[in-house]
Amino acid sequence: MTGPERAWFILAKARLGQGCLKRLTDEFGSAERIVSTPARELCKLGLSEAAVDAICHPDEAAIAYDLRWLSGCENHLIHPQSEYWPELFRELSDAPTVLYLRGKPESLHLPCLAIVGSRNPTRGGVLNAYEFARHMGAAGFGIVSGLAQGIDTAAHKGALDANATTIAVLGHGIDRVYPAANRELAHRIATEGALVSEYPLGTHPRKEHFPERNRLISGLSLGTLVVEAARRSGSLITARLAAEQGREVFAIPGSIHNAMARGCHQLIRQGAKLVESADDIASEFGPLVAHLMQNAGSDAREVVEASAPRHDAEYERLLTVLGHDPATVDEIARQSGLTIGEVSSMLLILELEGEVEALNSGQYARLGSSSRHERERARRADVSF
Repeated sequence: MTGPERAWFILAKARLGQGCLKRLTDEFGSAERIVSTPARELCKLGLSEAAVDAICHPDEAAIAYDLRWLSGCENHLIHPQSEYWPELFRELSDAPTVLYLRGKPESLHLPCLAIVGSRNPTRGGVLNAYEFARHMGAAGFGIVSGLAQGIDTAAHKGALDANATTIAVLGHGIDRVYPAANRELAHRIATEGALVSEYPLGTHPRKEHFPERNRLISGLSLGTLVVEAARRSGSLITARLAAEQGREVFAIPGSIHNAMARGCHQLIRQGAKLVESADDIASEFGPLVAHLMQNAGSDAREVVEASAPRHDAEYERLLTVLGHDPATVDEIARQSGLTIGEVSSMLLILELEGEVEALNSGQYARLGSSSRHERERARRADVSF
């Protein structure tokens, strides 16, 4: 395999910043033309000696290894000129040169929520991460996390158990799995979602890689939810990066006696949105998703629409019980025969689709078609994404 893939592998190993990469692509138009440019011309454009050497004298054995990896049916190289390059990355000043991806590249077009937190959470924290991921995944969102033990693992599993897409952003080469205890989970994610990394194949996990990759966890997502975190936590780095990228930041409060809640409380004091249920996140994401869909290309819209849940008999039963008079979750559950958990999840999905409205009284009501249209117009008018 030759052509653009080989050229992008070479550029990836040169570790160019986004500003430099954009200058080069603006100047030459394609990765192939960049790597065929003489060293003296590249030097005139301000490239470092190391970058010029990496471009003009690539490690042919390493490039051959990359190309063999790329020949695998589930392996993909995603670059800024690729149809799968995440639209949200175009807003980042420190986006990676490329992404190495194993799994489904169309996952990168989904509206996503990042869920992060402690590697040593409480049982309650694990349950919260799992349930938030399951509910948001069932509503059509991708769940992004870092494959670490604890909260990350619970978030990935919650999404998968909802038959939703989850993306694991790695702090090492994509041909490795870390931690080893998550090997089976990593294989499942690669089958049903995507593993992604900016690091070249064969890169070992290193301490400094994990804070660095956190900008991609937040950068792929419309918002970041911190479930549990100590005051000094990598999750707080992800939250800070999300805020700097203009993304939403959410945090779940906890007991004042729980050390793992103190990082979340700190975020809330700094302006993060306090959330107690998936509904709290959905209400913030509605306008963002509408704006994203409005500006997305046709391929991205098809991916998002395909991920939307389809209503079945249980949804029809819920809507019949609800009627057009407001009702609480308990009342709906009692009259429909569904569990409170099932009703809560289904109401979240229906709210995102504009079928029902959450009232300040804690009740829900169906929306007529004219109300839905008015609500959609209001959402679009309020968007400043």
